[in-house]
Formats: sequence, structure tokens, C-alpha cells
Amino acid sequence: MTASNFEKLEIWQLARTLTRRIYEITRNGGFARDFGLSNQIQRASVSVMSNIAEGYERGGNQEFIQFLAIAKGSCGEVRCQLYVAQDQGYVNQEEAVALIDQHRKLSIMIHKFMEHLKGSSFKGQKYKAPKPDAKMAEFDVLLQSYLKK
Repeated sequence: MTASNFEKLEIWQLARTLTRRIYEITRNGGFARDFGLSNQIQRASVSVMSNIAEGYERGGNQEFIQFLAIAKGSCGEVRCQLYVAQDQGYVNQEEAVALIDQHRKLSIMIHKFMEHLKGSSFKGQKYKAPKPDAKMAEFDVLLQSYLKK
């Protein structure tokens, strides 16, 4: 992992952007009056970015992977709640589909990052860093180019 802090992780940046959008849509119309759904989707969205941050800060790959799995689950929860919001008429179909697709993309990115961490010889900041591996460095470059798409 080459990011010096969680704020530099593309998955965290996308989660932040999506959380901002979730807060925007929950402030309007019927969504704003449905306190239960509004609160739940906001909490799930915040959970995605918070678990990415907390996992990163733990300093170990295994813990990071666990927190990424929670973030991925919360990403699915947001998608499910967007379907509920669409069914209730709180969000139009176009907006719902766009947000669902963006959350699906984020979920895939989180999964790919988890797979990368599982295959990496680097065990985290709280452990001694291993010697550089040319094959992993090549994979890291490929992964970074994929994540930037």
C-alpha cells in the first residue's frame, strides 16, 4: 500500500463523495420526513467511509481487510436502501440507478483492494515492512491504474 494516509485512498475519496450525495438527497421532500430511512441510509453511508479510515489506521493488513469487509457490507446496505427510497418515490429512478451503480462500483473497488491486500507480502505498518518484491510492485502499478478508472 502506497498511500500515506486514508484520505489518499481512492476508495475513501469515492465513499466521501457518495456520502455527501446521500446527505443531499435525504434533505429533500418525503425523504427528509422519513426519519427512519433517512437516518439509516446516512449511517450506512458514513459507515463505508469510516470503516475504510478505521481499518487503515489500525496498521495491520488483516484488520484492514476485516474493516474493508464491513465497509463493503455497508455499501450493499446503502444500495438496498436506495431501492426502498425509489419505491417510496423519494428518489427518481434516474437518480436511484446512478447512485446504485456508483455504490456497486465502490463495492467492486473495495473487493479488489481486499484481494490485493490478501496477496500482498506487506503486513501493515505495525509490522516490519518486507523487502520490495518486483512482482508485487508490478501488480501494485496495475492495480493503481485500474483504480484510477
